[in-house]
Amino acid sequence: MFDRSVCSHTSDRSGLATVRRQVAGAVLAALALACSGAFRLALAGPPFLTDDPEPIPYQHKEFYLFSTYDKGPDGKTLQGPAIEFNYGFAPNFMVHMVIPYMMFYPDTGAAGRGMGDVEIGVKYRFLHETASLPALGVFPFIEVPTGNAARGTGNGQVWYRIPVWAQKSWGAWTTMGGGGYVVNHAPGASDYWFGGWQVQREVSHTLTLGGEVFSQQADAVNGSGATFVTFGGYYSMNFCHCQLLFDGGHTVAGESHAVAYLGLYWTWGPS
Repeated sequence: MFDRSVCSHTSDRSGLATVRRQVAGAVLAALALACSGAFRLALAGPPFLTDDPEPIPYQHKEFYLFSTYDKGPDGKTLQGPAIEFNYGFAPNFMVHMVIPYMMFYPDTGAAGRGMGDVEIGVKYRFLHETASLPALGVFPFIEVPTGNAARGTGNGQVWYRIPVWAQKSWGAWTTMGGGGYVVNHAPGASDYWFGGWQVQREVSHTLTLGGEVFSQQADAVNGSGATFVTFGGYYSMNFCHCQLLFDGGHTVAGESHAVAYLGLYWTWGPS
């Protein structure tokens, strides 16, 4: 399966769709706090597969409530409800956590539902963007095996993702890209390289649209790699001080997948 950690915007044993997040009480509490905060425009990462090097500002917080969909060759994988929380604990640093509820519907056999693997990471920007140079950052994280591998809701072992991302802006246009390596020693899984590039444009003060190409090697011993093309964006909704995040696409090479992301985003912190 496809690993959609991302970031995004979340992975099971065969690696396809990293599944993220849940806990109802935490969702309600975070929503109440987030709706009282100041609104800021989201950059890359969710809903796209390609991430960016920019951590959120110091002492600021981000909260996502979302669902993902992945129709692969062996069935459908869904996340939702899922939550992501990020906190700028120091200048140029951000701590990241994703808590998933996952549903796996294989083409044959019984469906699996339950808690997915929890994702924990730290983003560090080591080079700020200038007029001539892009911003650069690293965003390593681990997936803690809180899911159930036998039911298809978890990997079964801890695995690691180690990417480097770059970003450059020109007026209303922003482009970002990079890649990295996944280390996964669970039964049936394999280590692999991945990478992506995205371009987005701020169409108006409430709407940003973008597209990307994202590719990865096989994440399972008997699997194959895949290259995705997706399109999506962000729409600001002032009535809830939040953004609607959306993305969808399909593979154009390798293993066949149709993927989608739909979520809400809040951010708040000191002025």
